[in-house]
Amino acid sequence: MKQKINLENIHIVLFRPRFPENIGSAVRAMRNMGLSRLIVVDPENYDLEKVMRLATHESAEMVDQIKQYDDLESAVSSMNYVVGTTARLGGERQSIRKPADLARQLISISDNNKVAIVFGPEDRGLTNKEIRLCHVLINIPTADFSSINLAQSVMIICYEIFQASRKSKSSFSPRLASRHELDGMYDQLKDILVRIDYILPENPDYWMNKLRHFFSRIPLRAREVSIIRGVCRQVNWYGKKCYLDGKSGNSPDPALGILDKKSTEDIQ
Repeated sequence: MKQKINLENIHIVLFRPRFPENIGSAVRAMRNMGLSRLIVVDPENYDLEKVMRLATHESAEMVDQIKQYDDLESAVSSMNYVVGTTARLGGERQSIRKPADLARQLISISDNNKVAIVFGPEDRGLTNKEIRLCHVLINIPTADFSSINLAQSVMIICYEIFQASRKSKSSFSPRLASRHELDGMYDQLKDILVRIDYILPENPDYWMNKLRHFFSRIPLRAREVSIIRGVCRQVNWYGKKCYLDGKSGNSPDPALGILDKKSTEDIQ
């Protein structure tokens, strides 16, 4: 039995697009390939008349349903799997996939998870700060000239998703942790790792980026995020206990330590 990509769970996100014509052309490309959920974040110029001119009247309803956000974090907060697009390689941009490979992976992921595919501004693309919100990055291979029009990029990705759905086989993917859940976990991890002197407070992002890359290779479920946060709470609780025992002159005995109740609930 073939399983199709759940297109209702695929969201195209245009981050700070500069030209309303590109928004309209992206709408048209999405409609060609059966996608309908478009998110626009902090556009430089959202001229509805120019958007409609390129989207055509056939896509008027889809234009009316465009969701707008002021910042990228809010736009992807509820997403379970975030994909960033990039023309640049190297540095922090290590986990790179081709559009066709990603599309095949989304067949199972999209069944139970909301997916965002993020496109950056036309003039510079996504920065390192913005790609840290992504589970994985995709790159559209080109010849010597790598600059592709925004709407063309949207069409290429949507086409690969459409094609993969037509040839797919059934598989299962569980619900993954949302971006909001992951960000809470990373903030808690950074706090506890700084406090136990595992990472330096002067440059915590250097090591946190390595942890982000590690967890992005094994997309976490909500339950797994809860376990990790429970471990962090227990480390924090035990650190405070040792400190208070030291102030009172008592020697902490690990064998007698009692697990914080909330932490034990996370792993049951």
